[in-house]
Amino acid sequence: MPINVTLSADELKALLAMREEHVALQRERDELRGTLRLVTAERDLAEERLRAYRRELFGAKSEVRDPDQLGLFNEAEALASNALPAQEDTPDTKVAAHSRKKRGRKPLDPNLPREIYRHELPEAERFCANDGHPLVEFGVEISEQLDVIPEQIRVIQHQRVKYACPCCDLGIKVTPAPPRIIPRGLLTEAALAWIATGKYQFGMPLYRQAGLLRRFGGDISSNTIAASMVRVGIATQPVINLMRDTLLDAEVIYCDETTFQVLKEKGRQPQTKSYLWAQMTESKTPVRVFTYIAGRGGKLAGKLFDGIREGAVLMSDGYVPYDGIAQRHHLAHLGCWTHARRGFVKAEDNVPKAARTPDLLATRFIRLIGKLFAAEVRSAKWRPERRRRLRRRYSAPVLDLIQALMLEQLPAVVPGSLLGKALNYLRGQWPKLVRYVENGDWPLSNNACENAIRPFCVGRRSWLFADTVAGANASANLYSIVETCRANRIDPYRYLHWLFQQLPLAKTVDDYDAMLPWKMPANLR
Repeated sequence: MPINVTLSADELKALLAMREEHVALQRERDELRGTLRLVTAERDLAEERLRAYRRELFGAKSEVRDPDQLGLFNEAEALASNALPAQEDTPDTKVAAHSRKKRGRKPLDPNLPREIYRHELPEAERFCANDGHPLVEFGVEISEQLDVIPEQIRVIQHQRVKYACPCCDLGIKVTPAPPRIIPRGLLTEAALAWIATGKYQFGMPLYRQAGLLRRFGGDISSNTIAASMVRVGIATQPVINLMRDTLLDAEVIYCDETTFQVLKEKGRQPQTKSYLWAQMTESKTPVRVFTYIAGRGGKLAGKLFDGIREGAVLMSDGYVPYDGIAQRHHLAHLGCWTHARRGFVKAEDNVPKAARTPDLLATRFIRLIGKLFAAEVRSAKWRPERRRRLRRRYSAPVLDLIQALMLEQLPAVVPGSLLGKALNYLRGQWPKLVRYVENGDWPLSNNACENAIRPFCVGRRSWLFADTVAGANASANLYSIVETCRANRIDPYRYLHWLFQQLPLAKTVDDYDAMLPWKMPANLR
């Protein structure tokens, strides 16, 4: 039978108060649990950032993963064979025997000049130890060493003959001075080319080159050398403009940027960051063009693409202004898989080695992305149409696996973590990352442009900054010429020497057009 309990008003109030206190305590407990989870997550993120900073400062910079990943190339090759239509009644083909390169020291260049030192036995030792007969020469044993002759400095003295009329004082003539890239300049074209390649190809600062010249008797201040580099760099601007015209007419253009500090710039503090923008193409005529710009915004950088051909393709990283540039100029925009992979590499590196397993999420993404690169390595020398078939039959299914794994893991990963940032970058760039499958000529990554801009970044560690805007523009021009020469397999020193001799003689656009690096006479390269 039910029991009826009657509570007084005071007891009822006490019971309600206890209930409210219990609810308040439960709410406070839930709030504390939530705060604890938040603090724990923030602690884990802080520890992750600390490990990432330590690795960035003291760890290896290489992004190369496990050597076993090279086995993916075999998988791509096997699937590539299935991607091609079979041919019936294919005749047998005889394959030549495999030949290995001989191990050991690489022989010296046979085109180098050789000075022969002949070593002979003394006459007293040219007798046989057994029967005493004189020894007869039957050959020589040759060994070679590489010798270096230090730089030699000389002075070119120009004597301009003066003529006068013996009958009057009005018939005086002086032989005109030969045209020079720097009128009344102290350095010859050969010296200017030597200094330019020293800095812009090999990263040697000008003050070190001044010290090197001083060792051989050339006591020239670094300020004089710097002023000469600015003048010759500006003098090459017509050639740079024609190189840009060739670049903008290409089907695919790569673009990247890096910081470039300029000390004396109107309206800007010396500590303000400026940027060097790199544009390049890998067409039949490779071109590398570097441009100094005071900022990094899309409005400033968009001018670099004025005049670009309709329907061109832009390859870049995920920097937001590139999206506006692509829309403004109606470009097909491709994303870089190297940048997408880099986030997962950082996330994997942040995990202690003892805790890394093949099932680690970052490792799974790296392995799948590696399959995309493996397919590109195998098809590097294929025709575009054949490469496109490989991409659709092999790379497209791999992209589907990457996308499925990304959508599955996104809700479960903290957005602020290294892995969360990598996943969000991948999701934001996805439409541009998968677009390369449509065309066999389109690249998978922006690695080529990063490699082109790397000499500038390496040299920047030594010379640190540019003094003026004119110096920054001159450096950008000379870097453009040096890297374009290297891309076309032309010796930068020989080209710059020839260019500095030809520039004072140029009068028309056709004259400048004949000075483009790939049009340099073959016998002068």
